[in-house]
Amino acid sequence: MNKFKSLIISFCLFPLIFTGCKNDGWEYPFNGKNLEGWKQLNGQAKYEVIDGVIVGTAIDEKNNSFLVSEKNYSDFILEADVQLIGATNSGINFRSHSDPEYLDGKVYGYQSEIDPSERAWSGGVYDENRRQWLYPVDLNPPAKKAFKMNEWNKFRIECIGTSIRTWINDIPVAHVIDDMDSTGFIGLPVHYVKSNEEIGRQVRWKNIRIKTKNLVPSPADDIYIVNFLPNNLSDAEALQGYRLLFDGVTTKGWKSVDRDGFPGQGWEIREGILSTIDNEEDTSKRGTDIVTTEKFKAFILKFDFNLDSGANGGIKYCTGNNGPSIGLEYQLLDDEVNADAQKGIAGNRTLASLYDLVPAIKEPRFVKSPGQWNQGQIVLTPENKVEHWLNGRKVLEYTRGDSTFKSLVAKSKFAGYENFAMSEESPILIQYHNSTVHFRSIKIRILSK
Repeated sequence: MNKFKSLIISFCLFPLIFTGCKNDGWEYPFNGKNLEGWKQLNGQAKYEVIDGVIVGTAIDEKNNSFLVSEKNYSDFILEADVQLIGATNSGINFRSHSDPEYLDGKVYGYQSEIDPSERAWSGGVYDENRRQWLYPVDLNPPAKKAFKMNEWNKFRIECIGTSIRTWINDIPVAHVIDDMDSTGFIGLPVHYVKSNEEIGRQVRWKNIRIKTKNLVPSPADDIYIVNFLPNNLSDAEALQGYRLLFDGVTTKGWKSVDRDGFPGQGWEIREGILSTIDNEEDTSKRGTDIVTTEKFKAFILKFDFNLDSGANGGIKYCTGNNGPSIGLEYQLLDDEVNADAQKGIAGNRTLASLYDLVPAIKEPRFVKSPGQWNQGQIVLTPENKVEHWLNGRKVLEYTRGDSTFKSLVAKSKFAGYENFAMSEESPILIQYHNSTVHFRSIKIRILSK
């Protein structure tokens, strides 16, 4: 190669690494030399550039630090290489903000997590200083192995419209549908230290690049999707086989549990929400349970629910053997107020439990209080493996019909029912329990062997 050709190649490679060639479609917000175009917010962690790498070093303080881009980005594809030196929580913030009137200027917004703990939620989506976890990586267990400690890891974040997707080392990790923020800055956080041993631990970022024009989404995958848009069925969910059981407007697909037609009282649809109405004081206006007009065998059922204070309700499945309303129940209950939470055995009548059979093991931070929307999920496989989920966390699992299940039934209020909950197929039932519970975004995916 002659000197002239070598000079031309070197001239092109330099901007590719740091500022981007004009025609490759990528922008390079980090110039590889200094922190021009970035500013530090909140904490005082040390940020410096060493050999083309942004190095963030934890110091002895109790505030998270953020190095943020001075430019805001809306739709984009972002890639960066990230390395942790020592176990310290970090991530990449995006579509994030800092406003003096909100939490005294603390950074808030989406973050693709870097989590070195045993739970291994790196790449999950966290809502910093607001809703907290949107996509715990328990929803996508294979992705827990994607992040490698003390090695360079390639992060990819796609924000296109309301679709937010993350990858680590080309492994899909999270997919969120959300419209809380449509634009904001990029942030590189250094977490506050919890002990003296964490002082001096580092997070390193390099090869940061972002594309904002002519965006082409990555091909669809089959990882779990968390959708926060009410009664919305995204294209990605439809490709996975999900469909809506409630259209947000009508009672189509639903009827009274014991007669044709939808109940004339006790229920209402308003602003895209299906609600049971508390008619405790007027028994003549009470409603009845409702069921889908279609029956199901194996499925994944997603649903959003919002409890009034003290409310009691439930989602039932595998009904029919012993009456149209007798079956397995995902309990919906205000555990703090309703006395039913103290009944049963070992908490098996609390929120998200398999009613009177298996208690839900919950962390308080993953339970939304009455007045807030929770996301529930029931998984019933063709092999009769069953799971209950609440806000992205699996809270219980069991096998329908095995010896353990039969033993639990024998000790419950269902002991007298023959072949309890062993129907081959049944509708989905929403319980009417003389209290107010709101529902939306009810979706189902049929599972087959």
